[in-house]
Amino acid sequence: MKIQTLATSIIAILTISAALVTAALGQTSNQERAKISEIWEPVPPMVTPGSAGSPPSDAIVLFDGRGLSSWESVEGGAAAWAVEDGAMKVNGKGGIQTKQAFGDIQLHIEWRTPSKVEGTSQGRGNSGVFLAGRYEVQVLDSYDNPTYSNGQAGSVYKQHIPLVNASRGPGQWQSYDVIFMAPHFGDSGRVVRPATTTVFHNGVLVLNSVTIQGATAFIGEPLYQAHGKAPIMLQDHRNPVSFRNIWVREL
Repeated sequence: MKIQTLATSIIAILTISAALVTAALGQTSNQERAKISEIWEPVPPMVTPGSAGSPPSDAIVLFDGRGLSSWESVEGGAAAWAVEDGAMKVNGKGGIQTKQAFGDIQLHIEWRTPSKVEGTSQGRGNSGVFLAGRYEVQVLDSYDNPTYSNGQAGSVYKQHIPLVNASRGPGQWQSYDVIFMAPHFGDSGRVVRPATTTVFHNGVLVLNSVTIQGATAFIGEPLYQAHGKAPIMLQDHRNPVSFRNIWVREL
């Protein structure tokens, strides 16, 4: 009986040992299989995030409150907007655009409509950020200001209605954070990939990877015309809208 008990114990120990060995081999096998899906290169470059409103380390600063050296008039010549108190302001002297041309970008821009409310609908704090100089993200005082929904702040003008109205009141600084993927064109000028954009208004998602239908049109349908990299343009709509802290990252 004791011999049988001993034999049973030995069998049990061997069984447990075999199970442990099998488990160990299985674990090693799983680790090796996991390595197949590990990608170690390329290593993403380091970027130091901004703090307290400052741009990240790889950003191209377009306006830091000290001058318009990165901008020019849309009509040619020097940009003639007023610069005061760290901001540039529309002053009726025409739109301005960046001297540098861009394709796919991440754009940060802050803007403010006048604290004194004048006008209604599209006549109240109107300006615009034109991506590639032709696709407008509308700037407007849309705080308690009824207008057509595809023309309010945060819209792709007359193309896409923002998901929500995230506007602050008149005279308060607001921000847009924009991801813009430029269109691609074939040799014949045919659109191979239309432009898309994602927009955060004051940190709130208002446009989620929407497809841009063509260049902004006040009357009629938007249409595409083939182009390469192009400047960012800010509109002069005869309303004294201010801008500050503008930077861009090329994607």
